[in-house]
Amino acid sequence: MYQTGHYGGALTVYAPLGTIVALMGYGEIALVGGLVCVALSTLPDYDHRLPLIDHRGPTHTILFALAVGAGLATLAAVSIDASSTLVDIGIDAFAFLVGVVSIGSHLLADALTPMGIRPFWPVSRRRYSLEMTTADNPVANYGLFGLGIAAALAGLSITLVVG
Repeated sequence: MYQTGHYGGALTVYAPLGTIVALMGYGEIALVGGLVCVALSTLPDYDHRLPLIDHRGPTHTILFALAVGAGLATLAAVSIDASSTLVDIGIDAFAFLVGVVSIGSHLLADALTPMGIRPFWPVSRRRYSLEMTTADNPVANYGLFGLGIAAALAGLSITLVVG
């Protein structure tokens, strides 16, 4: 998928998490998490710029998603001083989830294309693909973006009605 499709995929996958966090009374944190998730959603495609790294290689794996999650959790742990240890742990766990969801959404969107992904590399080289659309299909990319906007608006609506 292209950038627009990945943004939509990130919004779609993040919306339930953001809604739950907002309903727990942390609306600002949910918003920041959503922005970070969308911002990181195209990170795996930076492999185009890296020599010796195949496109949809190591950056398109579950291991990479876990590494990004761990990196965000570490960044949160060293930069955010919360009011209690329990809140610190919650923020770190949330940061980890945001990283995993961001990269995971990218993997899911790329799995829609014929090229697919190898999410379990280096353990397995098996490729997974739903072969639903090509990566450059504008209808698919904007459709996924529209789905993401709808998911985010639905989460916002739920938060405003219930919260």
